[in-house]
Amino acid sequence: MQSYTIGQAARLLGVSPDTARRWADAGRVATHRDEGGRRLVDGRDLAAFSVEVAQNAAVEEDSSYTSARNAFPGIVTAVKLGDVAAQVEIQAGPHRLVSLLTREAVEELGLEVGMRATARVKSTSVHIDRA
Repeated sequence: MQSYTIGQAARLLGVSPDTARRWADAGRVATHRDEGGRRLVDGRDLAAFSVEVAQNAAVEEDSSYTSARNAFPGIVTAVKLGDVAAQVEIQAGPHRLVSLLTREAVEELGLEVGMRATARVKSTSVHIDRA
């Protein structure tokens, strides 16, 4: 499973590294250290935490959304495979994006929960690029 440094986690969550460190220090997201002593967050833990952060932000915000930029780097939070089709969810900061694509595309990209990916939006289509 892929792990992320505090800086990488912060970028994926859309917060500063200091905020990500404070959250880790407070026990809101679990971390472990690598051989070099760097603090890392497991990809699955980060995926779950990013959903929690986004849900809390949505409850706290009382503003309407405007049109969004066309590229959303984030973390894969769910992959649902069917016989032919698949559904992939990405949490990109406060934005949850869902894409329907072929099972073959998901398998070729090797998409799984906890990995970085970018959702690219054009009109009503969302394309997933593996990071």
